[in-house]
Amino acid sequence: MTAHDAPQPDSGERSPGDRPRTGVWLIGARGSVATTTIVGCAALAAGLQPPTGLLTETPVFADSALPPLSDLLFGGHDTACTPLPKRAEELVGAGVLAHGLPTAVAAELAAVERRIRPGGPERGDTRTTEELIERFAADLTDFTRDNGLERTVVVNVASTEPAAAQGQLPPSSLYAAAALRAGCGYVNFTPSTGLHHPDLQDTARAAEVPYAGRDGKTGQTLLRSVLAPMFRSRALTVRAWSGTNLLGGGDGAALADPAAAAAKNAGKERVLAENLPEVPEGEVHIDDVPALGDWKTAWDHIAFDGFLGSRMILQTIWQGCDSALAAPLVLDLARILARADALGLRGPVDGLGFYFKDPDSGPADLAGQERELAQLAERLADRA
Repeated sequence: MTAHDAPQPDSGERSPGDRPRTGVWLIGARGSVATTTIVGCAALAAGLQPPTGLLTETPVFADSALPPLSDLLFGGHDTACTPLPKRAEELVGAGVLAHGLPTAVAAELAAVERRIRPGGPERGDTRTTEELIERFAADLTDFTRDNGLERTVVVNVASTEPAAAQGQLPPSSLYAAAALRAGCGYVNFTPSTGLHHPDLQDTARAAEVPYAGRDGKTGQTLLRSVLAPMFRSRALTVRAWSGTNLLGGGDGAALADPAAAAAKNAGKERVLAENLPEVPEGEVHIDDVPALGDWKTAWDHIAFDGFLGSRMILQTIWQGCDSALAAPLVLDLARILARADALGLRGPVDGLGFYFKDPDSGPADLAGQERELAQLAERLADRA
């Protein structure tokens, strides 16, 4: 496969009534999160697994006219070469996917693999910024047109990138610019720069598509967004809040870079600053432990004062598979952004803070974010 291969039209069966399908283009399409998302969507559409973790499959969104899971068609960009079916089998070996699941959806995985295009830039790439953006945008346009899609939503699920050199657009921003140029809704599920780059501010303001971000809230920060408001509500003074993350896989390797780790930690620290009267002492540390693979452990140590100055401690341990936590959120966001685009919504979509460490707008506490998400579901339904 070369960068100039023409995208393959979808060879699978059309959706019921031949209604137009919705494209989901994943940046980092052969990574753990993307692979889990693709396998999961196919398994849910076939009725092989229940929709655990998908809020868009709950009564809150019952009347929101979201595209059905069976109508989602996947493609993507990636610089990795491991074929998607092989990557799925690796996730079975890691305990992320159930045995037999990749085999059950083998046809879907093979079809998506044919739609993955080379990403970039890689070391030695001589293409200019404009050439890269134009190439990526053309891939998106071809994917949407050749597969007869009604619209496409781009979701960045690639590993966290380090800070770019001064005056350069990082890869995440190249993909974001390409999404907007191709008229695609855009979700930044990573802490990478994406649309937040200063050079893209005018582009983002003029966007004719909806977008949302950034940095999916899947584990430690999710817990912090619940616990911090609890301390505030009970008038308990938090003196110190420290945390450690142990993780492996591609994200662990990427976050071994101090600059990438700093971008990741900013969201974890922000949720405390926005939910507590004063920012407590303490930091978050991220350690790369390759032996953990796609699993991670997050530990928090919280020192707080009770009545009459009594010193107390709360410790939490979160152990889980990040890709399995992230995949249902990716599906939720892709469906919501597709519906928002169908309704003509433009710019940052209000009400999606529930999904992000660094949301575009709204409250910082999880309960408040849940209320705003329910209001968004109603707005989507009101225009149905």
